[in-house]
Amino acid sequence: MTSAELAADFFRPRRRSWGVARAMITFSRRKPLGAFGAIVIGLMVAGALLAPVIAPYAYDYQVLSERLRGPSRDHLMGTDNLGRDIFSRVVYGARVSIRVGVGAVIISTVLSATIGTVSGYYGGKLDLFVQRIVDIWMAMPGLIAIIFFISVFGQSLNTLTFLLGVLGIGGASRVVRSAVIGVRHNPYIDAARAVGATDVRIVRLYVLPNILHVIVVGSTVSIGGFILAEASLAFLGLGVPPPYPTWGSMLNVSREFLDSPWLALFPGLALASTVFAFNVLGDALRDSLDPRMRGT
Repeated sequence: MTSAELAADFFRPRRRSWGVARAMITFSRRKPLGAFGAIVIGLMVAGALLAPVIAPYAYDYQVLSERLRGPSRDHLMGTDNLGRDIFSRVVYGARVSIRVGVGAVIISTVLSATIGTVSGYYGGKLDLFVQRIVDIWMAMPGLIAIIFFISVFGQSLNTLTFLLGVLGIGGASRVVRSAVIGVRHNPYIDAARAVGATDVRIVRLYVLPNILHVIVVGSTVSIGGFILAEASLAFLGLGVPPPYPTWGSMLNVSREFLDSPWLALFPGLALASTVFAFNVLGDALRDSLDPRMRGT
């Protein structure tokens, strides 16, 4: 290897890292609201991962003599009806939200992308059969299905994550199918078939890269939806069983203590800001990744 080749190989990682940094700076300038959402999400993830370090108390540590205390130096967000620190419980509650949101969206995205791609690419009777099954699946009342499966398998974080991910397959697969149908009739697909490319190769090299922005944007927005769904189920008493904290269960407890507004204020702000951050980030990614909107 010549000295010029060694120099080029040495500087290649730096150029690549600078390219990523420049892309992030450009994204922040063009989509400041999306960048703000990304920052909020980053802080939430960091807080969830470092919860034992950030939280001043354990989530189940209680002092009955300090119950229903307002925000103070010792308790930044006050205490609940059992004397537990609300700030610590909000931080630990982010772990549940992240695990449910990310886990459910992975299940939903993988299955919906597979179903939508196969159905939209092949079309015909296969597409008709698959879409009728999707219609039946989407017509199923989600809350009734969740209550049934939780009553059979019990309340747990894994069960809730799996149920939310499976229930989100129907709508997401329809979006992927529509994107695949719009791509499969392009001339480069016919050209790939003409040179003998297999269906697997066409889907992998030509279809999926052109619908990737649809999958990424849908997944980003869906995380916020799954987090909100988990909080709603926890508010109804169908979430993760106590004493582990969730934002929805904390809001449920706050209904009994209307004279202590901080019980609902801080979990509600955490939930609202997280869902808002995922939504605005998804919108910004849609504008940045969709080829039809890059010039707007």
